[in-house]
Amino acid sequence: MLNKTHLVITIFFILVFLPLVTYKTSFVIVALIATLIPDFDSKFSSTGKHFLLRPFQFFLKHRDILHSFSFAILLTLFFVLFFPIFSFGFFVGYVSHLIADSFTIWGIKPFYPSKKIVSGKIQTGGKLESVLFGTFVIVDLSLLVAYLMKMF
Repeated sequence: MLNKTHLVITIFFILVFLPLVTYKTSFVIVALIATLIPDFDSKFSSTGKHFLLRPFQFFLKHRDILHSFSFAILLTLFFVLFFPIFSFGFFVGYVSHLIADSFTIWGIKPFYPSKKIVSGKIQTGGKLESVLFGTFVIVDLSLLVAYLMKMF
């Protein structure tokens, strides 16, 4: 999926969990950053095109270890141990990316190193992804308005 679709899907999960979170600002920022991390290994993604991320692409195959729940759990445990305030936001952002990509034609290997692939019918940048993007924008705006109305 495109970054913009990953971001609106992650925003949906952020808005769902935001009322339960104590450190709201760090939760939002970390979740938004974490949703971009799985695509560091792709020179074709807008995230992976950055010069500083090129070394990852020599060692990692796209949609391999970075696109697995195994790796997401491992990284989340790192955050739980060393940066607990960021751990839930990281988990939400990273896993929302994986869930979204599991519905694409390429799919993901959810339990790396297992070679089993979970995939769907959505073509990256295709019409179905555009519909999904638009739907999440509407849902996100609705949730945001509801959230703001509760605050005031």
